[in-house]
Parts: sequence; C-alpha cells; structure tokens
Amino acid sequence: MQDSGSVLVLTNPYDVTADLVLRLLADRRVPVVRLDPGTDLHAGASLTATYHADGQQGTLRTASREIDTTRVHSVWVRRPSPYLGPPGLSDQDRRFAAEQTLWGAGGIIASLPAAHYMNHPWHNRAAESKPAQLSTAQRCGFPVPSTVITNDPDEARTFAAHQPGGVVYKPLWNTTYRVDGQPHSVWVREVGANDITDAVAVCPHVFQATVSKEFDARVTAVGGQLFAVRIDSPDIDWRRRQDLMTCTSIDVPEPIAHAAVAYLAEFGLVYGAFDFAVTAEGVWYFLECNPNGQWAWQPADTTKAIAHAITEQLAKGPGT
Repeated sequence: MQDSGSVLVLTNPYDVTADLVLRLLADRRVPVVRLDPGTDLHAGASLTATYHADGQQGTLRTASREIDTTRVHSVWVRRPSPYLGPPGLSDQDRRFAAEQTLWGAGGIIASLPAAHYMNHPWHNRAAESKPAQLSTAQRCGFPVPSTVITNDPDEARTFAAHQPGGVVYKPLWNTTYRVDGQPHSVWVREVGANDITDAVAVCPHVFQATVSKEFDARVTAVGGQLFAVRIDSPDIDWRRRQDLMTCTSIDVPEPIAHAAVAYLAEFGLVYGAFDFAVTAEGVWYFLECNPNGQWAWQPADTTKAIAHAITEQLAKGPGT
C-alpha cells in the first residue's frame, strides 16, 4: 500500500497515549505511519534518503506501508525508544550501530523538507536543558525561584543557608538509576545546608529555593492553545504519589499565557508541558517545561481537548 501526505508518528508500541490521537486521525481519514526507529529499523523496516542535483528523495518501508518521505506533511515526535542497536552484537558493535542509526535515520527524519514537526527532535533536545529552561523562562517574563546549579559544595551550602524557606534538590536529567538492581526514581526533595555533602563535587547539582505554594499547576501548550489544571498534592513532587493528587481545570493568568507563548517561540516548540508552583498571593513560579511531557493523566475533559488540539496540528501540517 502506497500513499502520500501522511502523518509520521514516532513512538514505541506500548504508547497508549498516542493511540488517543491516532484514533482521531483515523476518524478524519488522515493517513498515518507509526514508526519506532530505534527498534523497527532493526526488525525489517527500512529508511532511504537520496540527494541529487535536482533535489531530495526518500522512502520509508514498514511491514504494512511504503511512503515517500518527501510527502510526509507532519511528524509527531512522541515517545520513540532509545537508539540501542540490534541485540546479538558485541557491545562495541551495538554501540556503533546505535549511533549510526541515531545520526543516520534520526538525521533523515529530522530533515524532511515538507514536514511540520511537533516538536522537531533537535528543538526538543535543546529545550530539555534545565539551565536553558531557566534562562529562557526569565527572558520571557516568568517568575523563577532563586536557583543555583553548581558542583561546588561550599557554594551549594551557602546558597541553602541564605534561603529563609529552605531549598529543594532536583536532578538535571532523569538518568536511569538503580538501587539493589531495581529502578529508582530521583524525586524533588527538601534539603538543608547541613545535608549537602562534599559529594556535590562529583557533578553539577540543582538547588532551588522552596516556593511556599498553595498548589501546583500544569499548563499544556499545543500551538497557541493552553490547557491548565490545578494540582493539589500532599507531596512537594506530585509525580511521586499520583494516586494522592487531585486535578481541576483552572484559568491561566494573561501574563503567564503570554510568557508561555513567547517561551515556545524561543525554543521553536509547538508542544510544551509547563509546571508551576502557585502561591497564595497568585504568583505562578516557573519550575520547568518538558517539551515532550505526558498529558493523558489529566481530567477526561482536558485530556480530550489536548488530543483534539494535537490532532488538528498534525492534520493541518506545515503552516500550522
């Protein structure tokens, strides 16, 4: 089966959130190709790009589809698997294959000439940097809690000692971590100056002034549309025990909405999941923006609205 004008969805086979949008695209009879390049290209799928004097051509073949990649009009970079290389090779050969796939196949997918990306993978990568997030948030007008990123234990202890409301520690990246062989999440947690040891010197750490918050807020941005929920949780990090949190729809203050749109523009993003700590006085402190954050955990009406907004972006393609 061959078609053109398709939407290319990059995600793993277990991504049920993507299914919400794929059903809506199917209802609109929009052709969709689903690909997990980190694994599918080692399991029978193929991707080819050619560059001639008269332009670029390309073909993607999967078990059920063949498409002209120059006619892909939207790419949804959702939750693809990491590029790990095919099993059965030596460690060195597998690393080589993984990196060649990342820069080869990943590079082809990131440079489709007629495609609208949500989000472009290179933009996602840049927007995942915590220092870049904080710097951009300040430029765009978000209130940002006092923060230090350092590998100097004395600097960290001095910073913590001068924050009257205390500080929290958070990782710069959600690195896979295991304790006794079991996966272990590193949550945001409160620390005191006396808790900060010389182990900070091993790598940069993030310490941030604790916000005396009334509630948390998640603002999911799809293009110019914003969908916000208030999150009430007994934990500093509401992700830790999501069964204890409650979510209700909430309006976004106009200055925060303007800052969110400016922030997306700075990074060239179409989608972003913003997290805020909101004080009793109504100050929305920017905490982070995940350029590929999950969204289907929110109340049903919010989830449905986000799914429709994403569908609209993908269906329209370039110029949206």
